[in-house]
Amino acid sequence: MKLDRLGLIRQQQRGLTLVELTIAIALAGIVTAGITMMVSNVFATSARTSNHMTAVRQVQHAGKQVSQDVLMAQAVDTESEFLKLTWIDWGGPENVVVYSITEDSKLQRSHAVNDGVPTVTYVAQYIDPGETSCNWNATKLVFRVTANVGGQSETRVYEVKPRPG
Repeated sequence: MKLDRLGLIRQQQRGLTLVELTIAIALAGIVTAGITMMVSNVFATSARTSNHMTAVRQVQHAGKQVSQDVLMAQAVDTESEFLKLTWIDWGGPENVVVYSITEDSKLQRSHAVNDGVPTVTYVAQYIDPGETSCNWNATKLVFRVTANVGGQSETRVYEVKPRPG
């Protein structure tokens, strides 16, 4: 037979021993475990990053919306409400915007014109009421907002000066 002449098949060669098979299976298990750990680490990191970016976006959106309203405001009240802003437009209607944090951790904006029915919108969610505050010091509003998403937290401080008189 041709294979015998090439030296590929020998009579003494009977196959793999049990020790060789055990070592091969152990190495395959170690490699599989390493790959599994790397993949799970990638998914965990991806979830953490996604949660942090969601928290960042919520804080940024809250800061942007509150800053726009404060820039319009002629009167700022942080005593009776979380934040109450009032201003009069050129045409004469009075605008009242009230910000509050709901029980389900959403920053709510209520906007009424001339004591009409308020329009309620949610500005941001995942807001931490214990870490979010508004302070008025006669010249500027200091708005500190914190969002918590899946164990990831983001805090920003916005300082906004309203328009004069």
